[in-house]
Amino acid sequence: MFHGSGWFSFLMYDGQSKPRVSRALVRRVLGYAKPYRGKIGLVLVAILFSALLNLVTPLLFRQLIDVALPQRDAALLNVLALGIVAVPILSGVIAVFQRWLTASIGEDVIYTLRSDLYAHLQKMSLRFFTNAKTGELMSRLNNDVVGAQSAINSTLVSIITNAVAVVATLSVMLALEWRLTVLGLIVVPLFVLPARSIGRHLRELIKRQSELNAQMNAMVNETLNISGALLVKLFGRSAEEVERFRARAARVRDIGVQRAVTGSVMFVSLGLISAVGVALAYWIGGHLALEGVFSAGLIVAFGLYLTQIYAPLQALANAPVEFASSMVSFERVFEIIDQPIEIAEKPNALALALEQIRGEVTFENVSFRYGEGETPLSAVERGGVESVRAVFSGEKAEQALPRTQARTVALENVSFTIPAGKLVALVGPSGAGKTTITYLLPRLYDPTEGRILLDGHDLRDLTLSTLSAAIGMVTQETYLFHDTIKMNLLYAKPEATEAEIEAAARAANIHEFIMQLPNGYQTLVGERGYRLSGGEKQRIAIARVILKDPRILILDEATSHLDSQSEALIQSALERVMQGRTSLVIAHRLSTVLAADLILVLDRGRIVERGTHSQLLAQGGLYASLYETQFKRSAEQPA
Repeated sequence: MFHGSGWFSFLMYDGQSKPRVSRALVRRVLGYAKPYRGKIGLVLVAILFSALLNLVTPLLFRQLIDVALPQRDAALLNVLALGIVAVPILSGVIAVFQRWLTASIGEDVIYTLRSDLYAHLQKMSLRFFTNAKTGELMSRLNNDVVGAQSAINSTLVSIITNAVAVVATLSVMLALEWRLTVLGLIVVPLFVLPARSIGRHLRELIKRQSELNAQMNAMVNETLNISGALLVKLFGRSAEEVERFRARAARVRDIGVQRAVTGSVMFVSLGLISAVGVALAYWIGGHLALEGVFSAGLIVAFGLYLTQIYAPLQALANAPVEFASSMVSFERVFEIIDQPIEIAEKPNALALALEQIRGEVTFENVSFRYGEGETPLSAVERGGVESVRAVFSGEKAEQALPRTQARTVALENVSFTIPAGKLVALVGPSGAGKTTITYLLPRLYDPTEGRILLDGHDLRDLTLSTLSAAIGMVTQETYLFHDTIKMNLLYAKPEATEAEIEAAARAANIHEFIMQLPNGYQTLVGERGYRLSGGEKQRIAIARVILKDPRILILDEATSHLDSQSEALIQSALERVMQGRTSLVIAHRLSTVLAADLILVLDRGRIVERGTHSQLLAQGGLYASLYETQFKRSAEQPA
């Protein structure tokens, strides 16, 4: 008898945190519905017909009691009986048709919204992802998009349906007997009393249940992923984690029971109030019927109308809160879609074919600062993993993970040129700015000051597809998708042939290893490539870049965590892949700096020395110190 969504929104509203909806937001949401105006019109027609059909049944009972039975009219009785059966059948058909319409509209709108959101996220710069929590983004793509879908499929349709039902039912009731109508509506204000007392307590239970669920889910995510499970086993904490999980699951269980009981008390109370209204109408109306003022059929019809009108009236009383709450999901999705695109492509950007690119790279007075241009997202308070406190300590995420950089100025007035086909090695202590340079060249970031040129063209004047095709990058932390080796290689060149894939793997010294696997190139690598060793993953990453065949190669050749055999194989593969290409390498090995046409020595975001190996050693500066502590030692290690 009661609409669950309406009661739930009523319970969640405590009178102090009423959500607000702007006209601009509503217009924007309605903009997504414009292509479906025809279907929306059919939905409104279906709602109207459904409301009118619901008014027929009480009138049939009135005729049955007042006419057919007293007059012993068997024919009329048969017709009325058929009508009582036909009305719900017809209502069901209309309801199914209406549900199909609303579902198709809602799914189409959400498809568009979800696609727009994902497409926009793909255009965001790396800076955005380093500052946004993954769980928060997943919440926008999943929870909030689903919430927006519910707003279209349920909330808006419910509001319209309830409004039509109330207007139609009240019109018929007033037309039949206005005194009984007033009598039946006297109890409506009593709905507020239990909703304000029990509802406030239930609201707190719901919020607390969300928090406890979030803590339990966060622990599951942290301890059951590959890295978390490995850490638990290495430290022998399996028993402790089981007990910790049981404790959190027990809290979820206990509060679930409390919520169920409190909710049951709430609905029983509201049901009793509804029963009081109906009983009052029957009682007083019955006495009047005994005096001949009303007919018995009229009293029965009114009782049925009252049971139909209480729930829609209550839902409409809370419609503003319910509507505003449903719009929050749209607002959160739009917050991301409205995030400015930092790495934007100019409308008239120049597209260069790969054969047109020579590969000359120039940095002109480039400076870069972290933290500029950031637009933080508002916290998602949904009780999901993204809003949970720290998994074990219980601290809030904002306290446990401060979003500040250790050093905001990453590069300052950096200038250098890499002639086409030459190798430049970047060396320097940790935090000197080497990785930042490698991120600026493929335009993962834009410089704060200065400019970067490719064959004399400012990177910002070229299309992003031109840069993507021209530049290949192998990072120190190799990332592989949870798919086959073949699919991970094809990510670089989807149209590559079997021969091209094999040639790239051979050049990366990984083909023989792959062929030894039971499924060869169809072997699943696992999450982040966890089934493979560090050296194997790195060689697959090199093969992926070879398959791409870029003009410019950027790589971090860190191999300190690999065994000597893997290191030798990777070094050999890198020498092949760098031949004939412009290469920018964060160097960790003596062989690389010896082969470099130019060595750039960075410290605290500045180029402090530049030259060849012999020139820099003769200067006796920072490079000479790094040579003694890093390069010379690695060269002396036995192979």
